[in-house]
This record gives sequence, structure tokens and C-alpha cells, in this order.
Amino acid sequence: MYPASDFDLEMRLLIEAIYGKYNYDFRNYSGASVKRRIEHALLQMECRTVSALQEQIIHQPDRFGVLLQYLTIPVSEMFRDPAYFLAIREKVVPLLHTYPSIKLWIAGCSTGEEVYSMAILLKEEGLLERTIIYATDINPRSLQKAEDGIFPLDTIQLFTSNYQKAGGKGEFADYYTAAYGSALFDKNLRRNITFADHSLATDSVFSEMHFISCRNVLIYFNRELQDRAFGLFSSSLVHRGFLGLGSKETVQFSSHAASFEAFDRQERIFRKT
Repeated sequence: MYPASDFDLEMRLLIEAIYGKYNYDFRNYSGASVKRRIEHALLQMECRTVSALQEQIIHQPDRFGVLLQYLTIPVSEMFRDPAYFLAIREKVVPLLHTYPSIKLWIAGCSTGEEVYSMAILLKEEGLLERTIIYATDINPRSLQKAEDGIFPLDTIQLFTSNYQKAGGKGEFADYYTAAYGSALFDKNLRRNITFADHSLATDSVFSEMHFISCRNVLIYFNRELQDRAFGLFSSSLVHRGFLGLGSKETVQFSSHAASFEAFDRQERIFRKT
């Protein structure tokens, strides 16, 4: 180990180098979170110092691809926090039914577990055929996994339990085919899904959205970047559109708080005023 002051300096230089060379902006991510991830990356990538890591990612783009996996750390599960999806099914869906067509944005979709959860829910509620789902993330490997729709078979028991608690109306096994230790989800669920690279730190709005779900992403941002994201969400939503957040996230203390009202405070679902 070397002095914390040196580590922090080198970390800031690394983050600037990443932005300058690859246009991935981690400058307003939570410093403590980024520091933990870089420390983990140093061990896994066998680099003694952050400067050594910086030299690699500047001169070897494939090494940046490896580092990006540690900086984004995709962690998810289908129907994660089942009560959230139950609230959508019981309280939001009846209002979505009033629209002739629906646009839904899942921001920070990671490897796609929430995307398929939402597609299954909408299918069971008779809305999937008239819904366009935009699934976005900054990690190209995660996006590819999401588009492939293949998940480890040993996760299916947990996913099934979550699905049932979320008010699932059928047999979860009907949505996938099991083979070679993996579960391949029905390609028809992906028919109306567009997977795209999008950064909440640098990119612009998606317009005319009826529902935006961005869960367990904003906790990794500092206040400035959180405010930017809430501004994007407010500009992207139709009047009276819905915003779903993670269990530890809220729009309440942001500079855009006046643009939203609590729709289901416990499940962190808000509505644009």
C-alpha cells in the first residue's frame, strides 16, 4: 500500500484519463464507491499502483474494457425487490392502460434482469405489444448479455420466487428454455426492446417516456450528477409520467424535487407533476 493522498491523486488522474481517451465520465460518481472499485481492480488486474493501471488503459484499449467491468459492477436479479414490481402491476399498469402506446426507459439496465422482468409483467398485463422499451447502459458487455437473454440456471430458483412474490400470473418456466446450465429467455420478449449505449453523465434525454425505471444507479453518483440525472428524467417524461427508483434513492432532496410527487413512497415510485 502507499499513502492515501497519493492514491487519491492517482485515482483522479485515472478518472480524467478515462474521460479524455474513452469519453466515459466517472468524475461525478461517488468518490468512495469509485475508490473501492479501483482498489478491487488493482488486485484483479495485478497492478501495483493506480499509475500502472492508467498506463495500461491508455495504451491498451482492451485493458480498459476489463477495467470497465470493475467500475460498473453489474449486479442484479429478476424481479429484484418484488414489492416494487407488485406496485407497478397493481397501481401503475391500470394508468398505463389509458395510453394507446407506451414508451418505457430502463436506465442503467446492466445485464438485463430488470428488462426481462418488466417485459414479462407487461406481457401478462396485456401491454407488451404496444410498448417500446429502451434499455440503456454504459457497459457494452453488459448490454450484449442483456440482448442475449441468457442467465445462469442456478439463478432461476431465486428469479422464480421473486416473480411469484411480484404477483406473477403464470408459470415462470414458460418464459425460458433450459439447456447446458443456462436459461434462454423467450425471444418474443425482446421484440419491442431496443438496447442502447447511454450515459446519464454525458448524454441527452429520451423524449416522451411514460415510465422510467432507474434503480440502484443513482446511489453511486454524487449530488451534482444525481441532479443531472433527475433533470434528464423530468425532461424525458410525459406529463404525469412515472419514475421508479431503488429502495435507497429519492428525488425528494434534489433540485428537481418540485417536478415530482410521491405516487408510492414506500416503493420509490414518483410521478411527474
